[in-house]
Amino acid sequence: MIGLLKKVIGDTNERSVKKLEKTVEQIEQWDEEMQKLSDEELSGKTEGFKERYANGESLEDLLPETYAVVREAAHRVLGMKPFRVQLMGGIVLHQGDISEMKTGEGKTLVATMPVYLNALTGKGVHVITVNDYLAGRDSEDMGELYRFLGMTVGLNQKGMTKDEKREAYAADITYGTNNEFGFDYLRDNMVLYKERMVQRTLHFAVVDEVDSILVDEARTPLIISGSVQQSTKMYMAGDAFVRRLKLEEDYTYDEQTKNVQLTEEGVNKAEQAFGIDNLFDQNHVQLLHHINQALKAHVTMNRDSDYVVDEGQVVIVDQFTGRLMKGRRYSDGLHQAIEAKEGLEVQKESMTLASITFQNFFRMYNKLAGMTGTAKTEEEEFRNIYGMGVTSVPTNEPVIRDDKPDMIYKSKEGKHRAIADTVGELYQKGQPVLVGTVSVEMSELISQLLKKRNVPHNVLNAKHHENEAKIIEDAGQPGTVTIATNMAGRGTDIKLGEGVVDLGGLFVIGTERHESRRIDNQLRGRSGRQGDPGASQFYLSMEDDLMRRFGTDNMRGMMEKLGMEDDQPIESKIVSRAVEQAQKRVEGHNFDARKQILQYDDVMREQRDVIYAQRMEVLDSENLEDVVKPMIKSVVERAVGQYTPEGTVPEEWNLEGLVNYLKGTVLWADDLEVKDIEGMEPEEITETVLEKAYTHYRQKQEELPEETMKEFERVVLLRAVDRKWMNHIDQMDQLREGIHLRAYGQNDPLREYKFEGFNMFEEMVASIEEEVAMYIVKAQVRSNLEREEVAEGKAVHGENTEREENNNKRRPVRKTETVGRNEPCPCGSGKKYKHCHGSAEAAQ
Repeated sequence: MIGLLKKVIGDTNERSVKKLEKTVEQIEQWDEEMQKLSDEELSGKTEGFKERYANGESLEDLLPETYAVVREAAHRVLGMKPFRVQLMGGIVLHQGDISEMKTGEGKTLVATMPVYLNALTGKGVHVITVNDYLAGRDSEDMGELYRFLGMTVGLNQKGMTKDEKREAYAADITYGTNNEFGFDYLRDNMVLYKERMVQRTLHFAVVDEVDSILVDEARTPLIISGSVQQSTKMYMAGDAFVRRLKLEEDYTYDEQTKNVQLTEEGVNKAEQAFGIDNLFDQNHVQLLHHINQALKAHVTMNRDSDYVVDEGQVVIVDQFTGRLMKGRRYSDGLHQAIEAKEGLEVQKESMTLASITFQNFFRMYNKLAGMTGTAKTEEEEFRNIYGMGVTSVPTNEPVIRDDKPDMIYKSKEGKHRAIADTVGELYQKGQPVLVGTVSVEMSELISQLLKKRNVPHNVLNAKHHENEAKIIEDAGQPGTVTIATNMAGRGTDIKLGEGVVDLGGLFVIGTERHESRRIDNQLRGRSGRQGDPGASQFYLSMEDDLMRRFGTDNMRGMMEKLGMEDDQPIESKIVSRAVEQAQKRVEGHNFDARKQILQYDDVMREQRDVIYAQRMEVLDSENLEDVVKPMIKSVVERAVGQYTPEGTVPEEWNLEGLVNYLKGTVLWADDLEVKDIEGMEPEEITETVLEKAYTHYRQKQEELPEETMKEFERVVLLRAVDRKWMNHIDQMDQLREGIHLRAYGQNDPLREYKFEGFNMFEEMVASIEEEVAMYIVKAQVRSNLEREEVAEGKAVHGENTEREENNNKRRPVRKTETVGRNEPCPCGSGKKYKHCHGSAEAAQ
C-alpha cells in the first residue's frame, strides 16, 4: 500500500534531492572560473562577499558562488574536492535542516561550505561536536581552509580562561562541544560584571552527530551546582536497613519501568527499625526519602553497568556511549546512596544554581542545522521540537555491505560462546572484526572468552578510552579484533588495510540490540564505507534485556518445545522483525519522555528568560532608577492592597500591621504613624508612603557620588535576584518531583505544575522586589562596595565537569601517635589530655 502511494505521490525525500541537484548544477557552473583564479584572488573573494552581503544581497543569492569558492579552496588547501553529494549535504545545512549522510561520506568537509557562507554575516558560527578530541581535530584540519579564505577560527574548550574564551567566541567560526557552549551560556548569566561575559548572540550552529546531542542527551540538563551540607548518617542508616530487606516480601521491583516500592511488610520493618509510629508522617519525609534512595541504589543500580568505582569514587557510565562521566553525580541523593552501598565516603549533596536542557539551549539559536549518519528514525522529533526537517543525502558510492539476519540463542551463555567462536574463525582467516557491546561488563566478558581462545584483541570501553581514536583507525587492518562499547561509533573513520577488501572487508558483530535502532545502525555503518565490502550481524539471546522486557513469551515457549540446545541458533526474519517492533515501542516511549521533560522545562524556560533579561538590564543599564523605583512602588502597592482588601470597610483594615510592615521595609521608624493615614483611601495611603520612600531614595542619591550609588544599586539587585532565583530553582525541582501524584486526583500534572510554578515565580519576584526596596532605603553604603557571588558554582554534565585536579590525588596515610584520654597532654600544659586538646578534638 505504501509502495503504491509512493509511486502515485512520489517520495518526499526524492523530491528534495531533485531540488538540491538543481542548485548543485549552479555551483558546478562556477567551477571553471574558480580554477583560473590565483590563490590571492580566491582568498580575496571573501571581502567581496562580505561587501555584497552588507549591500543587501541575501545569503541564498551568494550560495552557488561561495560554495564554488570553498570547493576550489578545499581542493588546493586540503587536497579534497567535495563531491556532488557533499555539496547537497552543505545546501541542506544552510537551509537549517539535518542532512543524513552515511559513515565515511566526509561530513566534516560538508560543514565547511554552510559555515563559511553564514560566517560572512560577521555574527559568528558555532560548529558543535560530541567531544574535545573531535573539536580540536576539526578546528585544526578545517581551520587551514578557513584561514586561507581569510576567516578566523576559535576553539572553545573547558579549562580556558575568560579571556581565551572571549577570543574564541569573537572568531568568525568557533569549534567546541555542546556541553561547553551550554555552560558558557549559563555562566554568562551568572556574571557580576558585563565585561566578564564571553558569548555573543547565538546566531547559527552546525551540530555534528546531531542525533546524539539533540536526542540522546536531551534528557540530561546542564547544571551549575553549589554544594549544601546534608547529614551523611541518614544515608548510612538507610543503607544498613535496606540490606536486610527481601524482594517480594519487603519490596517490589518492576523490571520494565525500573520502579522499586516498599510493601506493607517493608514499611512495618522500617517503623520498627527506626522506632517510629508512622513512616509517612510529615516529620519523617527525609527518612522515607533516604530509605527509597537506598533501595533504588541496591536494586536498580548495578556496578560495572550503571556505574563503576574508580579511585574511591562512584563514576556514572553513560548508557549511550559507555563512557565514564567523571565528576557527574546522580541528583536527589541517589549518588550518596550508591556511595553508602559501596562503603565509600559519602559526599555532600549539591544545590542547583543554574540549569538548562540542550533542547532549550539549542532552540535559542536563530538558525540550527545538523548532520549525522542516522536521523531518519527520529524525524518526527526533530520536526516537532526543533523545526528541522531530515533529508537523506545519497551516498557517493552504493553501499554493498552484507547485513545478515540476527542469530537468536536460547541463553546468554550459548550466545557468548558463539560470538567468541565466530571471532576466532574470522581471526584465523585474517578478516578484521569489530565487536560492538552495550555495556562495559559485556565487553570485558567477551574479552575473557577471546583470551581463552588465544585471540589477541583491543578493548575500548569506559575504562580505557585514552587511545580511542588511534585504535579505531587501525580496526580495519588485517587480523585486527576490536571490542568496543557504543562510544567507538562516533567521529573516526575505519579505513581498510591492504588485502582486507579481498577477505570481505570489516565484519561487525553486535552482541545485543540497543533499545534505539539508531545506535544499531551506527554500529553497522562502521563497515562498508565509501563502497567498501563488509558484513554485519547481531547475536541475540532470549535472556537479553530488550527481549526480556519486550520480547514475546510465545517465542521462548517455541524454543523450549523444539528442545533447542543453548548453542543452537535460530536465524529468522520473523524474530528480527519482532525485535524491531520492540525497539520502535521503546523509542516511542523515550520520545514521549523527552517531550514531557521539554514541556516541564518550558515552564522554567519562560521564567529563566525573564530573570536573565532582568539581570542583563541591571548589568547594562546606565540609569538603574528606572528599575529600582518601580520595585519600591510595587512593594508599597502590594502591601496596601494586602492590609486594606477591596470590598471591606475601613474599620476592618489592619492599618497597624501595614505601618509596621512598611517601617520594616521602605520607611524609617519615625516616618509614619497609624493616625497619619487614618481616614485615607488606599490610593492616598500609597501616594503618601511612596512620597516618603522616594524622598529617602533621593537623599541617598544626593549623599553618594553617582558611581557609588549605581554600584550600590547593582550589588543589591544582583544579590537579591541571584539568591532568590537559586532557591526558586530548588523549589521548582521539588515541585516537579511530586507533581505526578496529582494525576491520582484527576488533575493534569503539567497544568498543575504550570499553575503552581507561576504562583511560585510571582512570589519570588515579590520577594526580590521587597529585598531590593528594603536595602535601597535602609542599607548603609560602605565605601568598599563589591559584587559577591551568592555561591560558588561547578558545571555538571558528563565528562565536561569542572573539578579540582589536586583533590583526586591519593595521599599517603600517616600513622600518628594516639594519646589516651587520661594521659598528660603532649602540649606540655600539665593537664590531662581530655581536659586540654582532647576536648577540642572531641568537639570537632
